Amino acid sequence: MEKMQTKLTSQGQVSVPAAVRKFLHLIPGSALVWTQDRDRIVVERAKRHSTDEVHQALFPDAPSSGEPAKTLTELKQGIRQHMQRRHAGR
Repeated sequence: MEKMQTKLTSQGQVSVPAAVRKFLHLIPGSALVWTQDRDRIVVERAKRHSTDEVHQALFPDAPSSGEPAKTLTELKQGIRQHMQRRHAGR
């Protein structure tokens, strides 16, 4: 892929070039991961999570198998608690 140049806005935003969006299969709402590799920054599409990983994040104390499905109310509560734990230190 050839080098491409974009500009940073005053709000810190940058447009992702069309060729990069196509290469990474990005759509509106796609998440990107930025990592430092010595003197370079690497940008890649965020990996997707399996349902087991999501379940473990929301319900860390629950047994991993053989448990009955959660209700919508339980799932919403689990998400709420996870977000509160995740953002508690900010």
